[in-house]
Amino acid sequence: MTRIYLILLATTAGLSLGLPALTQTAGTEARPSRVEGEAFTAPSNAADGNKPAETEAPNTGYKPLLPNQTRAPVPSEATRVDVATVAKGLANPWALEFLPDGRMIVTEKAGKIRIVARDGSLGQPLGGVPKVDARGQGGLLDIALSPSFASDRLIYISYSEPREKGNGTTVAKAKLAESGGSGKLDEFKVIFRQMPTYDGDKHFGSRLVFAPDGKLFVTVGERSDKQTRGQAQDLSSGLGKVFRIDTDGNAPKDNPFAGSDKAKPEIWSYGHRNVQAAALDGQGRLWIVEHGPRGGDELNRPRPGLNYGWPLVSYGIEYSGEKIGDGITQAGGTVQPVYYWDPVIGPSGLALYTGPLFPAWKDAFLIGGLVSNGLVALKLDGDKVVTEERIPLDARIRDVKVGTDGSVYAVTDGPDGKILKLTPKDKQG
Repeated sequence: MTRIYLILLATTAGLSLGLPALTQTAGTEARPSRVEGEAFTAPSNAADGNKPAETEAPNTGYKPLLPNQTRAPVPSEATRVDVATVAKGLANPWALEFLPDGRMIVTEKAGKIRIVARDGSLGQPLGGVPKVDARGQGGLLDIALSPSFASDRLIYISYSEPREKGNGTTVAKAKLAESGGSGKLDEFKVIFRQMPTYDGDKHFGSRLVFAPDGKLFVTVGERSDKQTRGQAQDLSSGLGKVFRIDTDGNAPKDNPFAGSDKAKPEIWSYGHRNVQAAALDGQGRLWIVEHGPRGGDELNRPRPGLNYGWPLVSYGIEYSGEKIGDGITQAGGTVQPVYYWDPVIGPSGLALYTGPLFPAWKDAFLIGGLVSNGLVALKLDGDKVVTEERIPLDARIRDVKVGTDGSVYAVTDGPDGKILKLTPKDKQG
């Protein structure tokens, strides 16, 4: 497999601009190397005296390559929020979307989809939902509405599908049919399967994001185990990738590996660990936040054909404390994360804030934190993080969405999951 990895890195090295870098190896002095990717030059906010949002000690001695690549300062003024519970009693909810009439549609990990009324009451589970493998991190995962939902009523779901003595992430579409207070999925059709199948219970991903051109981004994991994680570097494997497909599951002709007989044509980017947070920015570009191991959660902007490094490089270590691979954070042919966290936040769910209620969050990314037990708000200047703010919610946050009125909705993880609504706190209160 080593020979395959070297070939893949060589083929992608010319896909992006390079910049000088340092390769850090645990227990050794830094030595010169090269990193493929854009030459980010994040500004430093040390002069304003603000402390970083992260106050805990890191798991590693690794140093960032770029200013503000980690532990960015908090904003000058903290955001104060009121938190209300608008729905409860959900069994391990995973994803939320708003229907055009203001109701919410929510997936539950064990394999149920419910519609939540505007008053917060839970509807009965929809019929026609496929069987899922809900062991470990598997189950019914993301849900996305068709860009033409108002006319076609189509929804798209990702889930861990039991198949071939194992499982894998699968994407399907169906028509949402409602009648007499009940609902079901009609015309159910699988459009995409992550391959190969593997008998495991971790790192399925998965988020679904429609691009402005109507194409669908699908994020998946590399299945976690050491015998599979290396396939994140293998272009003939569907593990550890971001895919771009059309609404029938086909690879668009302008995908970076379309026409190649050595790569899956659906691949958009590769070298990912486990992506459970994805959204578009104001320019319609895809951003993701992916789980690191012990340290090394990453904010990335996936670009076509590029390699995001896992498991060749990481700002984290094994849960055991051992190095990952050679214990390096930069390598030729790989793209640096725009930002990373150590310790981890456990990122799940990502939303771009464009509403009117929180002016300080305008165009900020809001990230759900399974480990940080709240939201993380990142303000960017271009493609560079300038501030990080933590909004404690005393709960594992699985998904985050912005309502039409600008309120922020956070889905809590667990057997008695809730939907929380965040609004600005009266400054006089």
